[in-house]
Amino acid sequence: MTEEHDAVEQEESLFEAPPMGEQERMVEAILFASAEPVTVAELTARMPHGSDPAEALVHLRKRYEGRGVRVVRVGDAWAIRTAPDLGYLMQKETVETRKLSRAAIETLAIIAYHQPVTRAEIEEIRGVSVSRGTIDQLIEMEWIRFGRRRMSPGRPVTFVVTQGFLDHFGLESARDLPGLKELRAAGLLESRPPPAMGGEEDEDEDDEGQSELFEE
Repeated sequence: MTEEHDAVEQEESLFEAPPMGEQERMVEAILFASAEPVTVAELTARMPHGSDPAEALVHLRKRYEGRGVRVVRVGDAWAIRTAPDLGYLMQKETVETRKLSRAAIETLAIIAYHQPVTRAEIEEIRGVSVSRGTIDQLIEMEWIRFGRRRMSPGRPVTFVVTQGFLDHFGLESARDLPGLKELRAAGLLESRPPPAMGGEEDEDEDDEGQSELFEE
C-alpha cells in the first residue's frame, strides 16, 4: 500500500509546475534566445506542464524595470529589447535609410491608422489610385499583410500592419502610433487636391520620403 502511494506521489510530482522563480528563468532564456517576439501560447508549449508563463512575464517585467534591457510587449507577443533611453548606444556611425516613395509612406500610414482597410478605402482617403507595386513593396518589407476579407460585395481583401512593423518602431500596438496631426507635421500625410479626371495613379512617383519615423 505504501509503495503504491509513493508511486502515485512520484507520478503526480512529474506534472508539478516548477517554482515561479524557475519559470521566470525559463521565460527569460526563451525571450533572450529568440530573434522574434514570442507569444504566451508559444511559451506555454515550450515550458513544463502546469507552468504559468503569463504570470512569470509579470514578475520578469518588474525585475527588468530600470535595467539596460526591458521585457516589452509587441502586439500579442513578448520580447527583450534595449531600454529606449540607451538606444543611441546601438546606432551605427553610418546611417542607412530605407527608401520609401511618398505613395508608400502615405499608404502605410493609412493602413496603420485605419486597419483593417481595403485598397479602395486607401484610394478614397489618398484621393489617388494605389499601384500594385506600392502594396507589393510594403508586403515584401513585411510591414503589412493581408487581413480578413470584407463581408461585402466582391469580398475585398483588407490590409493590416504586421507584428514586425510594431517591433521595428517599438510599438506595443497600433494604438501607440502618434496622432494624425503629428504625422502631418512630420510630412507623412499631406492634403492632396482632388485627382484629375481619368484617375491619377502613384506608380510614377519617385520622390523619396525621408522622415525619421520611417527611417531604418
